[in-house]
Amino acid sequence: MATNFSPTDFPITLPDGIGDQSTRLYLALREAILAGRLAKGARLPASRTLAQQMGVRRNSVVAAYERLLSEELAEARQGSGTYVAMNLPLPTRQTVQSHSTPQQVTSHVESRPFDLGMTSVDDAVLEDLRRAMTRCIRRLKSTDLGYGDPRGLPELRSILAQHIATTRGVLCHPDQIMIVAGTQLGLHLSLRAIEAEGKAGWIENPGYPSAQRAFVSAGVRAIPVPVDAQGLDVTTGLERAPKAHLAYVTPSHQFPTGVVMSMARRIALLDWASQTGAWILEDDYDSEFRYSGPPLTALAGIDQAGRVIYIGTFSKTLFPGLRLGYVVAPENIITRMTTLRQTVDRFSPTLEQSAMADLLSSGALSRHINRMRSKYRDVRDLIVPELRDSGGGLWNVTCPEQGLHLVAQLNRPVPKALLQQVQKRANIGGRLLSDTALEPLEKDGFALGFSGQGPKTLIKSARNLGEAAQKILK
Repeated sequence: MATNFSPTDFPITLPDGIGDQSTRLYLALREAILAGRLAKGARLPASRTLAQQMGVRRNSVVAAYERLLSEELAEARQGSGTYVAMNLPLPTRQTVQSHSTPQQVTSHVESRPFDLGMTSVDDAVLEDLRRAMTRCIRRLKSTDLGYGDPRGLPELRSILAQHIATTRGVLCHPDQIMIVAGTQLGLHLSLRAIEAEGKAGWIENPGYPSAQRAFVSAGVRAIPVPVDAQGLDVTTGLERAPKAHLAYVTPSHQFPTGVVMSMARRIALLDWASQTGAWILEDDYDSEFRYSGPPLTALAGIDQAGRVIYIGTFSKTLFPGLRLGYVVAPENIITRMTTLRQTVDRFSPTLEQSAMADLLSSGALSRHINRMRSKYRDVRDLIVPELRDSGGGLWNVTCPEQGLHLVAQLNRPVPKALLQQVQKRANIGGRLLSDTALEPLEKDGFALGFSGQGPKTLIKSARNLGEAAQKILK
């Protein structure tokens, strides 16, 4: 017999700040189905009943049910109503669960060797930041303590426009910049501003897992596009989804492979966007740390058609806890993002923005980047040969010309379960390449960060990784 729910025990709560009513209801229903709170075969309430219970429009319920039906999470029985499907599609179930388990949202307290996304603490820049914060507090006015501009502090946007023009070749007006709480918020706001829900989007394979989750959250149909030695393979993208609405790329330093997108590929990608009206979301997460020559010009710096939305962050140049990033986009997109921003977190903290403007204008940030570039280069030069030697021929390690991580790629196919055993035995962080892929890879490997631990710790961990690999894989 089908389960019936009373108005008081229907087990869903609408998420805040995600799309319109129908999207929020759909996400809540989907999560309840995949979590098992809505059992297989359970009868869903009539659209009018659920609309009254949840305080939404009836057509929003109808639209949410239609999406569940299209994804085979629900089934319609003529003359009887809508029911939770008896056969739930396994891939969807795995994807959603992996993104919603409590373990994924607990705070990361202690870092491990080779963890990604970490930075080394620099006492000099901490002192610069302390002084900047003190100066900002001393000159605070009552107007600085109220609600701020959703786009960000004008003085920060002004100096930032100069900074990225000089370092990344991105020419823009300060009004085209929005200060956000890191790359993730920038991605979410961008996807919604370009109305990507329900549309196809190219995404690198392997690629950035947080971008993959952003696609899922925004309702974007991800089209995996392989990455080779020249970056995202535009030809394959055209074969799989020529009329995709967007492409997400990390062209200056692809995550996780580390390759740089060739100029031919960049031009092909820009031509496609220009001709089809597609958007390119460029994630430029660690471009400041290029170890030979100046930073490469960003994709946004050579875009002539205004189709690139550029996303940058201070998490790698300073530290993740600062929670400051930025988006550069055409004015009409920034206008939409401003409206959306006010429904999410309204604006970024004024004091931190003011201090960052001070670091930029005083040259303190540039000095810090130069110091850290030299430090990270030295660590890289120690770790690469150590990993090569410790691997005993099991993997190839390419010395990265940019960024804060490297890749040790296996020379032969190896089951993922064995590589997980190697990681556990060596007690290291980082990621398996297969953990970042939406489609199977020919050869797996390790993406290893080298910026968050001291060289002695990393050298020891490189040896531990090699020993564990040779015991388990040989």
